[in-house]
Formats: sequence, C-alpha cells, structure tokens
Amino acid sequence: MHAHELQWIAPVTAMRRLARRPHLTFLDSAANREPLGRYSYLTCEPFSTYIVADGRASWNGRGLDGDPWDVLRTLLANYPQEHRPDLPPFQGGAAGFFGYDLNRTLERLPVPAAFGHRLPQSILHFYDVVVSFDHHSERCWIVSTGWPEQDPARRATRARHRADEFAALLASPNSPRNDAYSAVGPWHSNFNRAGYIAAVQRVIELILAGDVFQTNIAQRFSAQLPTSFDPLAFYCQLRSMNPAPFAALLSYGNLAIASSSPERFLKLDGRRVETRPIKGTIARSADSGEDQRRAQVLVTSDKDRAENIMIVDLLRSDLSRVCTPHSVDVPALCNLESYASVHHLVSVVTGELERGQDAVTLLRACFPGGSITGAPKVKSMEIITEIERVAREVYCGAIGFIAFNGHMDTNIAIRTVTIDDGLAMFHAGGGITAMSDPAAEYEETLAKAQRMFDAFRANSCGDA
Repeated sequence: MHAHELQWIAPVTAMRRLARRPHLTFLDSAANREPLGRYSYLTCEPFSTYIVADGRASWNGRGLDGDPWDVLRTLLANYPQEHRPDLPPFQGGAAGFFGYDLNRTLERLPVPAAFGHRLPQSILHFYDVVVSFDHHSERCWIVSTGWPEQDPARRATRARHRADEFAALLASPNSPRNDAYSAVGPWHSNFNRAGYIAAVQRVIELILAGDVFQTNIAQRFSAQLPTSFDPLAFYCQLRSMNPAPFAALLSYGNLAIASSSPERFLKLDGRRVETRPIKGTIARSADSGEDQRRAQVLVTSDKDRAENIMIVDLLRSDLSRVCTPHSVDVPALCNLESYASVHHLVSVVTGELERGQDAVTLLRACFPGGSITGAPKVKSMEIITEIERVAREVYCGAIGFIAFNGHMDTNIAIRTVTIDDGLAMFHAGGGITAMSDPAAEYEETLAKAQRMFDAFRANSCGDA
C-alpha cells in the first residue's frame, strides 16, 4: 500500500475536482463535530463492481450463484490489506449502498406493490485508491492499494502510479459545474394527510392487538426534474443547509444519491462495534427560547423515550448474535443531539465482535436497522410493505464502506434523495407506538422533509 500526504484541501473542493470522474463516492462528514464526523473519504474509478438485483449477486456484470452476502465476503477476501493505524480507517475497499429492499435476501417478505426507480438492491464499487481527510488535524492523504494486481511488485508499481494520477487530478482546477438549476416540483406523496393519519391509526391498532410494539411508517415524496438539474450542485446546497456527520454523495452516471443522514448504522473499528439509533424528533425553532423549550419537551417525552429504548433493546439483541457474550453495552441512552432543522434523541450501543465474524456478518445480522423498521423487526417489515405499498429502495438501507482491512462505517440512509432518470425521490417517516398522536406524527414527517424541500428550492451552490 502506498500513502501520500497532501497539503490540506477542503473535502468539498476535492470533490469538485473529481466530480466528473466515473462512479464518484463522497462519504462526507459535513458536520464534523466531536466525537462524530472526524473523517471524510473521496474516491472514484473503481476496478470492479458488485451488484445485487432481485436477490442475485453479480460481479462486473457476470451473475454469481449463492447467497449474496456470502458472495460479498468471498470477493472482499480476495484483496487482503493490513490496517495502517496512522491513517483514517477506509484504506481501500468496497463503498456504495445497501438498499432497504435487500431485506428480502434475509427474510421471506412480501414484495412492494410499486417501485420508484427499480434500482438494484445494492451497488458496491471496489476502489483501489481513496482520498481521506482528518477534519480534526486538517490532514489528508491519497491511499493507494495497487489492487487488483496480485503480484506484489506489480501491485506496488500500480499503487504509486494510481496515487500520482489522483494527485494530478486534485491539483487541477475544479470541474465545470452548473451552480443554478430551475425550480423543482410539484412534489407528490404516496400519502395525503388523511391517508398518513389513517396509516398511523392502523399501526396503533396492530400494536394494541399485540402484533408489534413499534413500527416505522414513511411517506415518499417525488418530483420531476428539469433537464438543467445538476445533482452535484444540489448536494453542495444540501450539505450547506443541512450538514450531517454521515452525509454522502454517490454519483454513478445517470444515478445520483445524496444523503444528509445524522444517523450511524454500524461502525466496526478493529473488533469494536458501535451503532447510534435515533428515535425521538422535534422540529427546531429560530427563536432560541422556544428552541430550548422544544428540546426540553423532547428530552422529557415519555413517548419518545419509550420509542428509543425499544429500539435499543432490539439492537442489543441483533448485536448479541455476533458479539462476544456480555460485551454488548449501552454507554449513552436517549441523549439530545441537535441538527439544523430538528432535535433528536440518540442512544449508543456497543459490543465486541466475536472471533470468526467480520464486517459482512455483522451487517447481515443487523440489517436493516431496527430504528427504521420497528420491533419485532420481521413483523414490522411486513406491516411497512402492507401500509406504505411502495419500495423504499435506498431509503432506510445503508450507505458507507467495508474496507479491505476489515473496518466498516455505514449510515442509516435517511434524509436521502435518489435522483435517476429525471425523477427525484425521498422519504420521511417516524416510529409509531401506542402513545403516538397520528396528526403529530404526520407533522414530524414534514419537519424532517423541510430541509430537503428547501435545498431543492435553492438556486445556488455554496462553498460551506
């Protein structure tokens, strides 16, 4: 592996300089505050691509037999890489998205009645070069692995050559971009207000009947895009207006995925596992006094606290399937975290991964995240399909990386827009419990969606 330190460059500036390269992935800690958001990663030009569609894996367009999770483990094992502790953890590997609908490779679940984009269930590009950024020290590196060359001497030569290529690209002027785009809309949802309220009431009935304890229900917003629409300019605006520690931009030709997620799904650092479920949300206010009052309302809400604790228990159970006995812990329960438009209650669940387990088995054991399904998870997923009627696709899946060195970090793909074939689509939802107020739950989805609407209405791309 070859690592070359660069003079500090802002990650978004580096992204613009690589913006038109094939299959760009930008894992962006746009809100880089302690203890979250220390690292950002930028890469492009993968050497191979893994896709899951209709439950079947393919590698560079060639179908592969077998369970897609086992296939992914086998593919990653072809590129062993020692971990360099002096560098940010993603030092080459697979990056992209695991769509929510990958859940049907794990459980026997109904098929949604309608889809939005008919995307694959997962796309992971295998990257030999990563530009990594440490926001705390303001240092950045080009890390080049030399894969897929198998011969050590040829791999070392390729690693140096590829690092030089990236250095030249990063030293070039920013790629041309369209900072302005026409207004988007009108927006359409798969629910009107009455329909969403009825959906929440239906979930409450199922809870009272004993079928579930909690289920997440979302509405999907979609709009046609003008031909002048620039997804990269949109992402810059989104990250400026709604900075988040687990943001991302995936730019795959005609497909772009822009995420401003505040929620970590799974992090694997050595053998230490961390997940950070969000449950409990309230809209912020521009008035500081009112904003503090709302934060206090959330912190003291029995309903929101119960919602969070239920998901913590579910995640403790998921992690216990692959972690060493008695290692699963909850170092933070229902802590307040504040973002641009909302306050959240966030918990932290940790564990130590058992020997013989790895990032893929950890992801498989916990997928999809309990915070965006419900408890029990399988029954909640059945109810979600029945009530929402549309595929979630990327939404509520995960975006992130699995490194060749075994490390992993992924978000929960909320506050996430899919842009494909002239259509923009995103979801907003919330966890429903027996204490939920249906009208308030509807308003919560609009509060979560507001920054997305605002970003689409904006007409310029800032540098923030």
